[in-house]
Amino acid sequence: MSHLILYQRDYCHLCDMALAVMAEAHAPDFDSAWVDDSPQLEARYGTRLPVLHDTRDGRELDWPFDAAAVRAFLRCRAG
Repeated sequence: MSHLILYQRDYCHLCDMALAVMAEAHAPDFDSAWVDDSPQLEARYGTRLPVLHDTRDGRELDWPFDAAAVRAFLRCRAG
């Protein structure tokens, strides 16, 4: 299991763009979680999607983000 989760929706063009950005950033393996499948996730993320979440420290990167922002997010861990 990866320490990264990309929260997204089905049929979400922004989520598709986020996947392309993750590939451009050469992000390590990550898990995907579909908010539509969970009332709890829907309540938490609503329209913020897509969101990249680091389970190690709870940090989140909200859309919009680019490859540089993803790389910076991956380098930085809350202390």
